[in-house]
Amino acid sequence: MSEQISKNEPVIGNAAPDFSAALLSLLFQRLEVEIAREAVEQAVDIVGRRNSASTPVERIGQILNVLQRSDMQPALLGWAKFNRRSLPALVHVSGEWLLAERTAEGAITFVGGDSVARAPDDAELLTAQVLWLRVGRRPAPVTSFDTLKSKTAKMVLGELFADKRWLWDVMVATVVVNLLAVVTSLYSMQVYDRVVPTFSYSTLWALSMGMLIIMVADWTLKYVRSRMLDSVAKAVDIKTSQRLFEHLLNVRIDVRPRSVGSLAAQASGLETVRAFFSSTIVFALTDLPFAFMFIAFIAVIGGPVAAVYLVLLPLALGLGWLTQLRLRKLSENEMQRSTERQGLLVESIQGAEVIQSLGAGWRFADIWRGMTSDMSTYSIQSKKITSVMVISAGSIGNLAYVLAIVVGVQAIEGGHLTMGGLIASTILGGRILGPVSQAVQILAQWQHVREALSMVDRVMELEKIRADDSLLIAPDKRPESVKFESLRFSYPGSPVVRLDLPGLSFKAGERVLLLGPVGSGKSTLLKVAAGLYRPAEGRVTLGGADLWEVEPQVLVEQVAYLPQDVQLFKGTLRSNLTMVGSISDSRMIEVCGLLGVDRIAADHPRSMEMEVSEGGGGLSGGQRQLIGLARTMLAQPTVWLLDEPTASLDTESEARVIHALKQLIKPDDIVLIATHRSTLLSLATRVILMKGGAVVMDDVPERFAAPRNTASAGEQAS
Repeated sequence: MSEQISKNEPVIGNAAPDFSAALLSLLFQRLEVEIAREAVEQAVDIVGRRNSASTPVERIGQILNVLQRSDMQPALLGWAKFNRRSLPALVHVSGEWLLAERTAEGAITFVGGDSVARAPDDAELLTAQVLWLRVGRRPAPVTSFDTLKSKTAKMVLGELFADKRWLWDVMVATVVVNLLAVVTSLYSMQVYDRVVPTFSYSTLWALSMGMLIIMVADWTLKYVRSRMLDSVAKAVDIKTSQRLFEHLLNVRIDVRPRSVGSLAAQASGLETVRAFFSSTIVFALTDLPFAFMFIAFIAVIGGPVAAVYLVLLPLALGLGWLTQLRLRKLSENEMQRSTERQGLLVESIQGAEVIQSLGAGWRFADIWRGMTSDMSTYSIQSKKITSVMVISAGSIGNLAYVLAIVVGVQAIEGGHLTMGGLIASTILGGRILGPVSQAVQILAQWQHVREALSMVDRVMELEKIRADDSLLIAPDKRPESVKFESLRFSYPGSPVVRLDLPGLSFKAGERVLLLGPVGSGKSTLLKVAAGLYRPAEGRVTLGGADLWEVEPQVLVEQVAYLPQDVQLFKGTLRSNLTMVGSISDSRMIEVCGLLGVDRIAADHPRSMEMEVSEGGGGLSGGQRQLIGLARTMLAQPTVWLLDEPTASLDTESEARVIHALKQLIKPDDIVLIATHRSTLLSLATRVILMKGGAVVMDDVPERFAAPRNTASAGEQAS
């Protein structure tokens, strides 16, 4: 249960009126939570009689406990910092609780427990408190048919059947292979009915030579079919994995899951999906239908023997269907724990230094052991169910053989079937039960594939930076301004506003320092300006054009963003510096010389071709920051967004960076620098002090006259 209360706003205590059952019922109705009005009234009455709750959060928490709603969590927030898109919620205004909700047009309405509309003014709302309920939505049951309609399934199937010629080739090969199987059974029938009674070896050799030719043709067709399927699977794998990877690269940073390992594990589920569809769909369209053809041939050859297979065929398929139903929950739990364990693995590798320095390895080992134990438990239960299914399917096959012999012997006695006909029927029966046994195993495997589909779908449903069908613009002149208009930013699913900028603009030629305490919104402002975060309300304009309507290639050319934590990639020093595109050697030498990056290269025998590992391991934080700065400067942007560009640098390196910025920033460039270093004031023409995601002061640098730290600068400005 979370609680967040602004220091400048009064805390609501016992003096506040209790929630009325009518108001809570209305809130639950707006949240689409099904709770009977009588149950709400009873819960409110019970909590009221106890009189043990001292805060609204405790009070609503006790009401939810009485209602047995553990899927709902309350939080208390200030109205000024509340994300309006998280409405409906309860608002405490002038001693009364009201239900606030947002209309389709974007207006906000307030009603009391008597369902009468209220109209609180801005002054009243300024100190208002919001009681917000986070509702854990349980996913609706999804059928197998719904799963096949998912975005990932459509993508894989679309690529699989983009060119249907291979399917016809495979089907033709399959038809011939199955017809050759019929010929094999006829060979057995002829040998037992014609050759054995007369010992006609000439007939035997003639039939055997014919069978040898058929066996060669059968092997050739199966080999060609296998190669075609492998080729199709490879093409589908390349196209689908490329689409998934490109989607991941274009996903909005603010909507990505926080766990990198979990995200990677979800994306890896595509391989399971691709392998399943590329092999299973072909099987379903080719081998399985011929089971019925073989039953028809058995009816022609063996008469009543076909009835055995007609009865046991749906029994075997039904066994597979029941098995996959039983595996559904186990597969879901196993895949979920597997994803969490993958996330823990990546997190532990990335934070190995911290874990070892703190001696916290045992804690992570315990978590790993628990996850592995859970996975093993689910896996053993799944294998137990699957083993029972496989053994039962084999028993059904043996039962089919025995019953076919029993029925066949009776048919022979009645003169309706020959010995060769019975043997041919049992051979064809084996061809029926083979695909059926495979179908049963596929039905059992489906639950794992279904969970993999669900994981990849969660990745594919992440919102991209720009929609594929959006009409983008490509301005051909340098932007002369960056403006924030009525902008409010909140992380998806969070009711807290992290950035609130009613109006803020930057003009060409301005060098702006963003100051403020930790968590004041400086980094968030830069990420929104860079197009990495999308605001919940309002917009950002670049040279008069909406940032989210600008062609990404144009945006990258005009705007460069340097994050706090510089990320380097596996490769060489040169490849990390030239990620922005083709850079001349003279330009690279100039920038590296200004920043001192050339010293990093000089200390290595391979110079600019020195190897860089993932994340820049082996390089200090200051070296990584210098390389990131060099990469940004080589981009030659018009809008510079620098987040703590000198945080990891010593005094000498910082002086070199300031000197380089003064030389490389063009007169009409726009520069925004978030920092805690007062030494960067020499660069600024304007200083903005931020607090709580809002601008509290916007003035000239002289008002922030050389304090030792930003906190003292803010105090002096105040």
